[in-house]
Amino acid sequence: MSTETPAPGPIVRPYGDTTGDGMVQVSFTLPLPHDKRAEGAALQLAAKMGMSPALLVHAKAMGPHFTFFVVYGSVTHLVDVRDVQVVEREFPLLGSAEVNQAIRSRLGRKLVVVGACIGTDAHTVGIDAILNIKGFAGEKGLEYYREMKVVNLGAQVLVPDLVASAREVGADAVLVSQVVTQKDAHIHNTTTMSAAFREAFPAGEVPLLVVGGPRFEEGSAATLGVDRVFGRGTTPGEVASYLVHELVTPRTAPEPRGEQR
Repeated sequence: MSTETPAPGPIVRPYGDTTGDGMVQVSFTLPLPHDKRAEGAALQLAAKMGMSPALLVHAKAMGPHFTFFVVYGSVTHLVDVRDVQVVEREFPLLGSAEVNQAIRSRLGRKLVVVGACIGTDAHTVGIDAILNIKGFAGEKGLEYYREMKVVNLGAQVLVPDLVASAREVGADAVLVSQVVTQKDAHIHNTTTMSAAFREAFPAGEVPLLVVGGPRFEEGSAATLGVDRVFGRGTTPGEVASYLVHELVTPRTAPEPRGEQR
């Protein structure tokens, strides 16, 4: 591959073999049995996506009626990085000692966190990475923090049971992980959960609602009715720092949480 330095500027193209050659690789599945006709359909789709020329580099039958494809080719599309919008972190990252100190000195009790995977989602890797003491990416999970009480309900938790558990332990925050996204299951489960908490708790007393998963859009919290959305790669330290920012750090003329959404 080329080692030449890309020319500076706000307009960029994809990079494959040489700078600015526009080469991309995409994968998709078509509801066709694997044969020459299916391969031709895959190349036709790639052409309509703006890939020219397009090379079929992989095709594999997925049962008798579906085929998985990988296509490689050049596109003419340009990206203006000045138009890219990102969600900036609005709180400082704190170490575990700083988190514990803030909770102990300002809250005067342990901060209570309830976590779960809701609906039919049985993938606990995400919620365990944030909550379990072993943590993720070299950081200890929230169970490691002395000033936090963590209740991990595990997988496939029904929304009414999550609400009941949060009420029983007096949760300050509820963390929900969603990995299963077929037919937007993560969106449906999150909005259902949010509505259930707003119905069960008086205004201003709803626990902080935080959701995370690899296919959430980070700027979608208001649409989903939650306080915060975390995407892929989030670490326990980021979540702990956010909880302190929202629940512990003094604010100037704070508003009740139930009126902020």
